[in-house]
Amino acid sequence: MPTFIDHSSHERDSRSNRIRAPPLPRRAQLEENHFDVVVVGAGPAGLLLTLLLSRYGLEDSRLLCLDSKSGSVRAGQADGLQPRTVEVLQSLGLADEIVREACQMWEVAFWNPDKSGSGIERTSVVQDIGAPARYAQEFTIHQGRIERILKEDLARYSERGVRYNSVVEEVRIDALANSTHPVEITFLDTSTNVREIVRAKHIVGCDGARSVVRKQLGLELRGDARDHIWGVIDLVADTDFPDIRRRSASHSKAGSVMVIPRERLNSGDYLTRLYIQMDEAEPAGDVFASSEAELDAREQARQKRARISSTSLLERAREIFAPYSIEVKSGTDIDWWAAYQIGQRLADTFSVQDDQGISRAFIAGDACHTHSPKAGQGMNVSMMDSYNLAWKLAYHLNGLTANAPSLLESYGHERRKIASELIDFDTRFSSVFSQAMGGKNGSTPALTHQEFEDVFTKINEFTTGCGIEYPCGQSVWKDHELGVVEGDAYLQGILRPGRRLLDVRVLRHADSAPWHLQDGLPWRSLPPVIKARAEMRFHSARPNETPAGQLQNFRHALAAEDAYAIYGVDPCKGAIVAIRPDGYVGVVAALGDVSRIQRYFDHILVKCDSLDI
Repeated sequence: MPTFIDHSSHERDSRSNRIRAPPLPRRAQLEENHFDVVVVGAGPAGLLLTLLLSRYGLEDSRLLCLDSKSGSVRAGQADGLQPRTVEVLQSLGLADEIVREACQMWEVAFWNPDKSGSGIERTSVVQDIGAPARYAQEFTIHQGRIERILKEDLARYSERGVRYNSVVEEVRIDALANSTHPVEITFLDTSTNVREIVRAKHIVGCDGARSVVRKQLGLELRGDARDHIWGVIDLVADTDFPDIRRRSASHSKAGSVMVIPRERLNSGDYLTRLYIQMDEAEPAGDVFASSEAELDAREQARQKRARISSTSLLERAREIFAPYSIEVKSGTDIDWWAAYQIGQRLADTFSVQDDQGISRAFIAGDACHTHSPKAGQGMNVSMMDSYNLAWKLAYHLNGLTANAPSLLESYGHERRKIASELIDFDTRFSSVFSQAMGGKNGSTPALTHQEFEDVFTKINEFTTGCGIEYPCGQSVWKDHELGVVEGDAYLQGILRPGRRLLDVRVLRHADSAPWHLQDGLPWRSLPPVIKARAEMRFHSARPNETPAGQLQNFRHALAAEDAYAIYGVDPCKGAIVAIRPDGYVGVVAALGDVSRIQRYFDHILVKCDSLDI
């Protein structure tokens, strides 16, 4: 047997482990029960925020996540992931299981009354996702699975993870008591019945529509509470309806139902979710109205919802699907059901400042915006709230930002705009869906099938998350891209500050390996240069004109797609694009305008030699 001497690096053990993102520079340890950030709520928004902050270097002594529940949700709740959300999860290395095991929806079928008026017929099938994206489909998978994926990755950075059974009772901002950690949080550990008090630099309320954090901060959700009463039910369906495994919207004289195919269960059966219109809109009035008549209307609406049962939901579904049948598969139980009447409501502000003008408390997700669940936006918009806030908090806490108050305040400036657009969209979508066949006894004018389909197609840009655009601000400069970028088809990929960088497939010059541009961007830094085949040839002829600061990954990249045409950049001129840590374009400049890029970075970041780590 041959003998040999084996020499290896002391780092060899780490090579068999999953790659762990290196954290940002860490500051000094804190006093016991003093945290940089306390996150309240461990749903998808709270978990993603906690995970991102952990990846940014906030260890357990600096970061605490509290949740009143005993663990992750087991049934019901959100189930849909839009293309932009999956892009983000992919950039974090968390999308593989979702893509592999979730139900994928590529098409939408529309059903309307047949000519005889006695049943329904399929009138059209359209592509589900009309916006260009890395993932051209929607995904449905149980919220509990998504939470488990986030928690498993969090365990790589945090020994404590989420502290469950922790009910927040009081939140106070008192800079006089502690100027560095002015937020005081009192919570009850229901597993031990012990009340505890911790202090924090910042608190983020991700604790849902009935947010304790929001109420403690004196913030309110404002808007209209009127909405049609809908029911939702998850079941394994025994049916001859042809599109039970395709997303579909069905309208009949009996009402409307939306079919959302769900993931496969361990039993091998496939779950289906039905959203079922149960009644006309209930005039509940303003959320904060207190007149006797309005309060009585709200009470009547609650009583009507209380009369809804799983039996009545199935009965209405059968009426709408006729002549097709639908039952719960023998040997299975209804997985989950609920009745709801959610109005469109929005908080006036998403943050609260201390007397120094620094945002100390934030709300995210359902804590600051509520809407109907029919378009699959709740979990997606909520997680994107966290994605926007995380890097800003991390840069501030690690002393990396040049203007902390402005950067933190930009969270509310940017995300409230998106939430307002969500409310407007949801109001319109809920109205047209419920109006598709008109109200009872002709109380509302019916939309034609074509009108409904046109509305559905137009709102696709928003629902996918691919078409949102942040307004001008500290990290979004929109005043100089004219003359650098040609065209205005921003949804198709034309570079636009405030919009996400569209994914482009490229071939790595070193080994011709195909990869996605989004995979090559280190989102926690701000890579300045995007290069492709034509630009590379141009610079090969004029190497002295190449700007400094290029990333190695891009120095040897060839385009597998026409990146210049997609991004609207003249290949003979080139461009410099600064990408924010959350993947959104921050600024676009001419290739030689390095000073503009420098000014952009100086406006956001402090210089390295001024850091006090």
